[in-house]
This record gives sequence, C-alpha cells and structure tokens, in this order.
Amino acid sequence: MATLNYYDVILKPVVTEKSMNGMADKKYTFLVHPEANKTQIKEAVEKMFDTKVAKVNTMNIQGKKKRRGMVVGTTAKQKKAIVTLAADSKDIEVFAGL
Repeated sequence: MATLNYYDVILKPVVTEKSMNGMADKKYTFLVHPEANKTQIKEAVEKMFDTKVAKVNTMNIQGKKKRRGMVVGTTAKQKKAIVTLAADSKDIEVFAGL
C-alpha cells in the first residue's frame, strides 16, 4: 500500500450522544482509514487541529449483514479512533458549535 498522508488518515468525526459526552474529558471520536495505525492517527490529529495528543485508542468495526431478498451481503467495515488530548491542549474547533 502507498503511504498515507496525514489528511488521508482522518475521514470524518463521529457525532453521537456518547461521543459528545466524552468531549468533556477531552476525548474525540473519528472514523479513520482502515489501514492507519495509532502513530499515524496521532500525527494527523496534531497536524490538522494544532493540539497535543495524549492517547489514541482504536477499534475495528465489522460490516453488518444485510439482506435483499435471498441475497445476503455485508456493509463496509470501518475503523474508529478515540483520541484523548493532553490536559494543557486546546479543544478541537470542529466540535465547538455542536
């Protein structure tokens, strides 16, 4: 695989009730590229949002089974990252108006 640039790593933020509650503890949730590792995710968040990252937790989400008549298929798999910012870093601006 070709190397990932930092702007290719983070796909979009996850906006759910649980992720919004985590923002009080400086935890932000993003959908990331399936082949990105924790180091790449940390560097991407630090470069894109000009913050200091303390910890990155990742999880792989398998695709759900869906049926359409007799045909059974699966939706696309995803990778989610929960990024914890350092205590002295500023908040991420993407989530400021939510």
